[in-house]
Amino acid sequence: MNADAPLAERLAVVDAGIADAARAAGRDPAELTRIVVTKFHPASLVRELAALGVRDMGENRHQEAQAKAAETEDLDLRWHFVGQLQSNKARAVRRYAHAVHSIDRESLVRALALEPDAGDDVEPLASFLQIDLSGQPGRGGADPADAERLAEHVLATPGLRLVGVMGVAPLGAEPRPAFARLREVSDRIRSLAPDADRISAGMSGDYAEAILEGATHLRIGTAITGKRDERG
Repeated sequence: MNADAPLAERLAVVDAGIADAARAAGRDPAELTRIVVTKFHPASLVRELAALGVRDMGENRHQEAQAKAAETEDLDLRWHFVGQLQSNKARAVRRYAHAVHSIDRESLVRALALEPDAGDDVEPLASFLQIDLSGQPGRGGADPADAERLAEHVLATPGLRLVGVMGVAPLGAEPRPAFARLREVSDRIRSLAPDADRISAGMSGDYAEAILEGATHLRIGTAITGKRDERG
């Protein structure tokens, strides 16, 4: 992929790669959701992506996500929060997020719960359990052994809708075995909640392997957005 290629070309190349990987896995490309992660890029890029037909946007940091969501509120976008989330930012995140992909502890579930005085018309927050696939400190995610307990907590919490699991492949290792482990956790969760059948897995360098192991939501950043200004 040429990082200097126009945005539309980079998007088309990735979408073609996703379609090829889906067909190789015997799956329909239409069942996959491609989320473009715009971390460290301005709201103007979000507008360019929207003009190209992108509706699912992802962000890792609350402050940046909140600002971009506000700047682009005139667009019909779905914002996915995909980074580690502090409990004290949770209620602010659910005001703009369509989905949170990084629920990994009960305290965060409680913080994301619908406020008692919220109206009946508030859309439930699509909730993914983040599962630790690496065992490496600081990577985030719940212990796979705790997945059912955490799922039950989400299922019992007002304003949350358990939709599936999320995982990040370990650094420096073949990604597919990790995604296979995530798929096994997904199967266990579905025994509790049959509708929680989504798997958020796969990024710019490993989405093909994730698709082979059942990923439904792909979090693609640099392959589409180009090099980031690595601030902070």
